[in-house]
Amino acid sequence: MQLDFSIIWGYLPMFRDALLVTLKVTVFSLFFALLLSIPLSLCKISNIRPLQWFASFYTSVFRGVPILVQVFMMYFGIPIATGIRMTAFTAGTIVFSMNSAAYISESMRGGIRAIDKGQYEAAMSLGVRYPAMMKDIILPQAIKSVLPSLVNEFIGLLKNTTLIASIGLVDILRVGQLIQAATYRAFEPFFVISVFYYILVMVLSYLGRLLERWVNKSDRG
Repeated sequence: MQLDFSIIWGYLPMFRDALLVTLKVTVFSLFFALLLSIPLSLCKISNIRPLQWFASFYTSVFRGVPILVQVFMMYFGIPIATGIRMTAFTAGTIVFSMNSAAYISESMRGGIRAIDKGQYEAAMSLGVRYPAMMKDIILPQAIKSVLPSLVNEFIGLLKNTTLIASIGLVDILRVGQLIQAATYRAFEPFFVISVFYYILVMVLSYLGRLLERWVNKSDRG
């Protein structure tokens, strides 16, 4: 069978809308994951055992259960158990946020542990309270040190969003499936999808390198 990429032209508006959906899910998920990962990482380094246990259990659950199972549980299981209905977009965003938070919190924990103890002692000797010390001194340095890991997590999150096609949200992958069903051709749409994701990942990697350079330059300045 000869390849015919002309079939893609009629679906470009769908690809455009699906690309926006993919980016929205990724950005919202990363934003909430970052917000959730900070208290999680603080729980992991806390001296309060129940907080440590909770954070460790949380991480073990989201690292131990396949993310597709998490998506199905959130979209199909939770509504049956609780009666709370949610859209595919909401379910996907919640799962990706909570899942990424587990991984980011581990990176953040390592970044916080890597901070020299002398900085803690200096802050305490100046009378800086623990919340202010973490917010203004420790966390900014920890985030800088784990920035490459955060960029990698962002890229991984972008690729994981393809799983939302399994619950009916029309992302880029879902458009490819619809084209395949309508035209009985698979290579052309999925090749185009591969190119889309490759370009997105390359752009994110480039922006990540620019951000790292900017952060390093500001430190030297």
